[in-house]
Amino acid sequence: MLYLIGIGLSNEKDISVKGLEAVRRCSKVYLENYTSLLQCSVEDLEEFYSREINMKINMKINMKINMKIILADREMTEQGMDHIAEESKEEDVAFLVVGDPFSATTHIELYKQAFYMGIKVKVINNASILTAVGVTGLQLYKFGKTTSIPFDYPSLETPYNVIKENKDRHTLCLLDIKTEENKFMTVSQALEVLERIESRKGKGLITDDLFVVGCARLGSDDFIVKAGKLSEIKKFDFGKAPHCLIIPGKIHFSEEEMLGIWG
Repeated sequence: MLYLIGIGLSNEKDISVKGLEAVRRCSKVYLENYTSLLQCSVEDLEEFYSREINMKINMKINMKINMKIILADREMTEQGMDHIAEESKEEDVAFLVVGDPFSATTHIELYKQAFYMGIKVKVINNASILTAVGVTGLQLYKFGKTTSIPFDYPSLETPYNVIKENKDRHTLCLLDIKTEENKFMTVSQALEVLERIESRKGKGLITDDLFVVGCARLGSDDFIVKAGKLSEIKKFDFGKAPHCLIIPGKIHFSEEEMLGIWG
């Protein structure tokens, strides 16, 4: 069986009880390493996910079975779907996803691949950035299409166009991460990308007075939310990754009251 397991947004303890039980049943465990960033190490996960078994050899002995997690980058996941699915025919395999399993389309493809190969798939959901942004006070049902802001942007216009198309709706911007280079986009860098697109398009969408909301490490104890004018937020230090950016649309007074907490 293939288990697609969301492990939450913060650390090793964010996994659900159901997810933890499933991981401990699996003989092979993969961890996607390209959609987001946890606030703990792989070693922390391995230690917490490891299990103890009781063995009787003339006397009762507690033995700890160490967990070994295999890091899967985007290429390994996308190009190695067949291999991962094939392994699941003969043994229980877990594929761990930061946040929720279906926040990224790659994992939907993995589910489909296993399904078409006749392999049973069990999905165990968890918290996602798509819902964690609710702490800002912006109402989730008022969010429009989500977009991403990458580091490589010479002719990039997609996030700008999405913000424009969403009009009165809120836009969640997911910021680029390059784990292999230890490179993670900040809120300030994301705003600079949007400003550069604005300088080319000149539509007056991204201005110094634009109200924006920056977030860091949502789901963690030390999360940060800061709301204000673009010119102010661009100077704010949000600390370590991961960050995300929200461009609000039309704001209801109840949302405005909550956003005042983060001003």
